[in-house]
Amino acid sequence: MRRDDLVCANCSGPVSEARCPVCRAARDQYGRGAQRFYAPLWLLLAVLAAVIGAFALQARFA
Repeated sequence: MRRDDLVCANCSGPVSEARCPVCRAARDQYGRGAQRFYAPLWLLLAVLAAVIGAFALQARFA
């Protein structure tokens, strides 16, 4: 779910417009905060998958 899809329960406006303090808090929580954690996690998982794939290919063709 993107931040643009969220609707504020306090002011009934889109969270991306940040009309009230509740919108601004939700925008900060779902916007910049979440992306800082997930980017390194996905990079780590991609590297781990590549290493496992390399070992699998080595075992298959050795």
